[in-house]
Amino acid sequence: MTGIADGRVVIVTGAGRGLGRAHALALAAEGARVVVNDLGVGLDGGPGNGDPADRVVAEIRAAGGEAVAHGGDIATSAGAASLVATALEAFGRLDTLVNNAGFLRDRMLVNLDEDDWDAVLRVHLKGHFLPLRHAAAYWRAEAKAGLVPCARVVNTSSGAGLSGSVGQGNYSAAKAGILVLTLVAAAELKRYGVQVNAIAPAARTRMTERTFAETMAAPASGFDAMAPGNVSPLVVWLGSAASAGVTGRVFEAEGGRITVMEGWRRGPSADGGARRTAAEAGETALKLLAQAETPGAVYGAQ
Repeated sequence: MTGIADGRVVIVTGAGRGLGRAHALALAAEGARVVVNDLGVGLDGGPGNGDPADRVVAEIRAAGGEAVAHGGDIATSAGAASLVATALEAFGRLDTLVNNAGFLRDRMLVNLDEDDWDAVLRVHLKGHFLPLRHAAAYWRAEAKAGLVPCARVVNTSSGAGLSGSVGQGNYSAAKAGILVLTLVAAAELKRYGVQVNAIAPAARTRMTERTFAETMAAPASGFDAMAPGNVSPLVVWLGSAASAGVTGRVFEAEGGRITVMEGWRRGPSADGGARRTAAEAGETALKLLAQAETPGAVYGAQ
């Protein structure tokens, strides 16, 4: 198999189903050797059925590609370290990390308990940080040894991280944190030949069944805009050498649409040159708000 990712060694976390599976298959089809990570847990992080990572590896191998499975918990330092070690032991190197693992525990804020908050922050945000930290340590060592990497990281945020989502305070906070982690990592790791970007995908997966209930069904014919595989070409490109020079960026991807997100930028501003009273601060704030753009709606808001 040859293509845009020919010869690259790629890790994809949460690759047993949905978007992760689609990314792993697409990367392998473009010539990458893939480490398929998945714990095989249920939608809420509880016990699941079977071993989806092995099934995806079998799919890749049946199509003529190369892949190995990893079933460790990447939200632990030991699991993340063994993930990188698996790539090095199986294929001798690591070129690209696609952070994708996650699950949901949706509750309105007044019903969201501490365990549900901690579990979702752990798998999404910590589950991005630890693989990134261990991969970055490998690439830094390579760079210091004079072997300048052509390394890539693709993180997975969400529209919930960009705009918020009613009933998903824990998930939205985690996905927003991933965006800022992406910016920091891109700035810190550039010197080692590492590019770090993020996507905010929308597609048909078991995590989005309730969010996109009205648009989930695949059409009888024609273009299926909600198919997970629609997101994967952008991930493949960002994870390849062809994306040289692109780092610290966030892309929305849904169906046939790709959007570059521009993030927080300074809007209207006023400097009075001295401390204001509370009333003066409020008057200034209202004047600035009248000049500012109206923010986008939170998903699910009435």
